[in-house]
Formats: sequence, structure tokens, C-alpha cells
Amino acid sequence: MKKNFSNNLLTKNIPDPEILIRTGNTKRLSNFMLWQLAYSEFFFEKKLWPDFTTNDFNKIIDKYKSIKRNFGKI
Repeated sequence: MKKNFSNNLLTKNIPDPEILIRTGNTKRLSNFMLWQLAYSEFFFEKKLWPDFTTNDFNKIIDKYKSIKRNFGKI
């Protein structure tokens, strides 16, 4: 079923994202890529996008690297 559903999305030939970074201190997805984000790691940043720096991005990547991901397995 997952394969059939995924093949009918506009993103069918693009790998699902591993990280979602949401700036502006908003902690919601607004129905953005719900299916594709099922196993993504979410990071919510208080800064607005224009103030988001390379250093901020690198801090998130470092945090992401320390997460043990199990993709739904226990």
C-alpha cells in the first residue's frame, strides 16, 4: 500500500526528507508533506528565516547526528 500511495505523489522520485527545520517559533506542519515526513526528525527554531544562519544549521545537523533513528522499529 505504501508503495502504491507514494508512487502517486508529486514527490514520487524524490527520497523522503530526514530532517524538517521550521523557523519562526511555529510548531506545526500545516499539512506540509505529511506522508513523506513520517520518519523525519523535526527541529523548531525560534529565529525567523532571514536570521537563520549557517551556524544555526550546523548546530541542528550536529543534534541530528546524535539521534539514534529506528524508523518505527522498537
